[in-house]
Amino acid sequence: MKVALVGCGFFALNHLHAWRDIDGAEVVALCDLDPARLALAGDRFGIDRRHDAPEALFAAGGFDTVDIATTVPSHRPLVELAARNGVHVICQKPFAASMADARAMVDTVATTGKTLMVHENFRWQSAVRRVIDEVRGGTIGAPFFGRVSFRSGYDVFSGQPYLAEGARFIIEDLGIHILDIARALFGDVVQVSATTRRINPNIRGEDVATMMLAHAGGVTSIVDCSYATRRVPETFPETLIEIDGDAGTLRLDAGYRLTIQTAAGSRGIDLSPPVLPWGSRPWHNIQESVVAIQRHFVDSVAAGTEPETSGADNLKTLALVEAAYLSAAEGRTVRPSEV
Repeated sequence: MKVALVGCGFFALNHLHAWRDIDGAEVVALCDLDPARLALAGDRFGIDRRHDAPEALFAAGGFDTVDIATTVPSHRPLVELAARNGVHVICQKPFAASMADARAMVDTVATTGKTLMVHENFRWQSAVRRVIDEVRGGTIGAPFFGRVSFRSGYDVFSGQPYLAEGARFIIEDLGIHILDIARALFGDVVQVSATTRRINPNIRGEDVATMMLAHAGGVTSIVDCSYATRRVPETFPETLIEIDGDAGTLRLDAGYRLTIQTAAGSRGIDLSPPVLPWGSRPWHNIQESVVAIQRHFVDSVAAGTEPETSGADNLKTLALVEAAYLSAAEGRTVRPSEV
C-alpha cells in the first residue's frame, strides 16, 4: 500500500510513525499548506516527495491511499478529491462538519468502490479493546448498564491551540471517541440526553459534558467527559469503564487495571499498554492505538472487507455528537434519527 499523507501537524506525526511500523505500507508523499511543518515531517521521516497543495499531490499520483490528517473544514473537499482520483481514504475525526457533509462523503466514495475509514482510534486502544472483547465474548453475560468516562485536567490546548477557538469543543473533539466506545460496547443508540458546561474561561466551547444513552438492545449507558477535572494522579488520556451484566461486572480503572467479577470469583488483570520505541507517556496508549487502527485498515483493504470504523459506521457515531449538542441546547431527549 502506497500512502500519501495530507496534513503534517501535531497528531499526524503519530500517523507517520505508525505507517513506518506496519509491514506492507509505505508513505510515499506528504502534503501540507505550511512549509515549515512539511519540511519537518519530510526530513524527520525521510520522505522526499512533498507538496504544498492537495491538487498538486493528486495530479502527480503514485499512491493508492490518502491519509487525511487535517482539521474538519477541509475534510469534505479532500475526500471528494480523493474519490475523483480513485484512491482509498482514511480521514481523521471529526469526520465532517455536518451530517449532510458526512453522508455526501460516504456516498461519494461508495460510488468508486474504494475503502473509506474514519480514524476513530480510541476503540483500538489495547485496554479498551480487551474490554470490548470481554463484553462481546459474554464474560459478564448480557450488559444492562455501562459508564464510559474520560475526566482530566490535562492541558490539551498547548499542543493543539485551535481546540480553544471553536464554539464546540469537548463533545466534538473528545466525546466523539467516548461515544464511539459506548457504541462498540453496547450497540446502536435510540435516544440521547445531554448537558454541557464551560468551566475554563479561556476557551470558547464546552469543556464538560454528560450524556445518557439508551441503546437499542436495552442497555443504558452514561458517557461523561471533562477537561476541567483536577485529579492526582492525572489519568490523561485513560478512558475508564464500568459495566454491569446479568452474569457479572467489569471495571477498567485508572492505571489500566481491569477487574472482572462473576459467580466464579474476582480477578484483576494489568492492561498497561506498551510504550512504543517512538512513543512517550502519557500518549502511549493513544500511540499504540494508531498503529492498531492503521494496521486494521491495511488488513481490511487486503481482504476486501469493510473496516470496523468505516465511513458508513461512523455516521452513527457522528449522529450521537449532533444529537448530544441538540439535546444540551434544547434541554430535551433527542433521537439520533432527528439529526
